[in-house]
Amino acid sequence: MPAVSGGKFVVVGGASLLGSHIGELLLEADAREVVLLDNLALGSPDNIQSLLADERCTFVRGDILRLNELFDPFTSADGAFNVAGFLTAPIAANPWMGVDVNVRGAQNVLEACRLQGVKKMIFSSSTGVYGGLGDEPNDESSPLRWGDLPPALVLYCTSKVMGEGLARLYQQRYGLDFVALRYSAIYGERQHKRAIDATRMVEAYERIRSGQPPVIQGDGNQLQDYVYVGDVARANLLAMESDVSGEGINIATGVNTSQREIVDLMIKSCRTDLKAEYRDDATKKGSPATRPVFSREAAARLLGWEPGVSIEEGIYRLVEWLDKERTSSRAV
Repeated sequence: MPAVSGGKFVVVGGASLLGSHIGELLLEADAREVVLLDNLALGSPDNIQSLLADERCTFVRGDILRLNELFDPFTSADGAFNVAGFLTAPIAANPWMGVDVNVRGAQNVLEACRLQGVKKMIFSSSTGVYGGLGDEPNDESSPLRWGDLPPALVLYCTSKVMGEGLARLYQQRYGLDFVALRYSAIYGERQHKRAIDATRMVEAYERIRSGQPPVIQGDGNQLQDYVYVGDVARANLLAMESDVSGEGINIATGVNTSQREIVDLMIKSCRTDLKAEYRDDATKKGSPATRPVFSREAAARLLGWEPGVSIEEGIYRLVEWLDKERTSSRAV
């Protein structure tokens, strides 16, 4: 499998939260060349400025819906990371474009890999492939349950299933190695506001720094498995260098954190005496049993991956980064 050191790698969606962190780790691991490809519709140039100071790293403005724009960046590449995609909220706003990007765009990346002889592709999938979660720990064999989900979430979940299916087709038909990594809720430095669960962290921070109490919708018992972006980026490099191919693997902590706990940690990290404000919202109420744990046994067994950053440390890092961003924006 492609060794990162000395290799050329393309990160599709390279100006995104995760894409920029993957690019950063590739450079730290002595990649020969790193190409960050993004159309900047959702990614931000600010995320990659420090990376572009390294002469091994280049930015290419390209769109995965235009196959011809992928040919040159993929020339002589050893591996590719497909991070580009629409999350649930953007799909709800523009379902036509969201399905196009997540399905046809995924196929275009695979086709570019095939035509340019790329050895391996790591696909950013999601624990959304399981849909509405059951009560058991959700492992890689859990089925898709979609009957009671909101329409936009159904589109997101099934688009990731199709992305994995296309990758499997290209592996069987053309011998292109791939690993699909199924992430839970990613958060961390360079956080955007399109991921619903992680966005609540940023909203709480913004209210605290403006002197207002952070808001908890409903009873605050809504649970999510939050995984730090640096840990997810590390999983991508491990998957690229591993002998594993044709697998979908959960990348999650296996630990649930409630919305109330997230806000409490944000208050603690911001060193404020503000108290959270609860707002009644029937759609946000839930009990801890409504979000079961994701299994990470396969990630440990196949990739040797374990999460390294706790939710306490991760939120502290996020607040530190948000504070720096806030200070720099005031200085402009």
